[in-house]
Amino acid sequence: MGTAPITAADLAAARDVVRDRFPPTPLIYSETFSQRTGAEVFLKLENLQRTGSFKVRGALCRLTRDRQSIPAQGVVAASAGNHAQGVALAASQLGIPSTVVMPETAPIGKQLATRDYGARVILHGRTVAESLEQARRLEEEGYCFVHPFDDPQVIAGQATVGSEILEQLAAFEASREQPSCPLPQGEPQDGQTTEIWAPLGGGGLLTGIALAVEEVLPGVHLVGVQTAACPSAAAALRAGKPVTVATEHSIADGIVVPKMGELPFQILSRRLDETRSVEESAIALAMVELLERKKLLAEGAGATALAALLGAPPERVRGHRIVVVISGGNVDLNVLDRVLEMGLMHKGRILRFSVVLDDRPGALSRLLHILTREKANILHVAHDRLSVDLPLSRTRVALTAETRGFDHNRELTAAIQAGGYHLEAPI
Repeated sequence: MGTAPITAADLAAARDVVRDRFPPTPLIYSETFSQRTGAEVFLKLENLQRTGSFKVRGALCRLTRDRQSIPAQGVVAASAGNHAQGVALAASQLGIPSTVVMPETAPIGKQLATRDYGARVILHGRTVAESLEQARRLEEEGYCFVHPFDDPQVIAGQATVGSEILEQLAAFEASREQPSCPLPQGEPQDGQTTEIWAPLGGGGLLTGIALAVEEVLPGVHLVGVQTAACPSAAAALRAGKPVTVATEHSIADGIVVPKMGELPFQILSRRLDETRSVEESAIALAMVELLERKKLLAEGAGATALAALLGAPPERVRGHRIVVVISGGNVDLNVLDRVLEMGLMHKGRILRFSVVLDDRPGALSRLLHILTREKANILHVAHDRLSVDLPLSRTRVALTAETRGFDHNRELTAAIQAGGYHLEAPI
């Protein structure tokens, strides 16, 4: 294992601990994404894990390993979401008191879920960094602090994701020749590369996967995917050490970690084969694709690896076997509609425009008839009669319509213009 303080025995113990509490999450073959990319694509569905993410694996292993030495007041963690819920559930299952410090801005749904899993929740600070400072103060008072990614036992727990992937791929190979099994036809291509693409923030998940596959199948190609809003892993690899980077708001908030972990860096700097970065629009589009095509709800961080795959050059991935880790599904419902709308916009599935009409009966009806005739689904209509640039006899109408894509948008725009309307602001 090189310099990593994580042994084969640690990984084996973690597999036993997780297997005893949680069944493996599914690994499914995706015909849709395979056809689209030319690769043989599998999805590892950690969004279906207890608490909605992989984080509970690492928390469970950490607390199980140190159970006898944890003080009476219990454990403390700082998180705005997935780590909070993972620590809360793991502690509850082991009968250990847990306290989670969350930012005051943490979504109420995540606060309630963390409490429901058994934790005492303290709201402190505007950011996770400020919450972390408070958690560290509680550590000084005697609590056992559980780090979200820079901890050997947490990483060993996350390694069970990689172990399950290898076992499930082996089962897939064994099932290939079964005629009743709805799997892709044909034999694997000679020399086919197996790759695992996973989100990369602090580095705990991908580090664990790296250790698991290194133990069994060292030729697996590992790809870490980060949000362009927080390229801390790429910066660390360039600098030769973890460095703090400036961050921006991202819908992939689960991997917005300004500084990569020290232990993950030690391991990934020698084991990670490739890093990729994705923009917000690509992440939103991947979330929409998972919902529409696979009926799976993924959070922003959970969809980043798929976003990178869908945006990769065809010649880069064609013919490869690629496992995409969907790392979590805890979406703030208050922003889900905006994320979905962003994704639909970038697919050309939503058209927004405004027109100025005579403010009299029937004027809007004739416009809506054109949209109906062209098979557009009208989502929203808004009137504006108060703009200073409008005469009293005119009204501006802003419309949002669902369409089939960019070609349909062009057909719809042409039909509206042919009807004598001037589109003020087609979007």
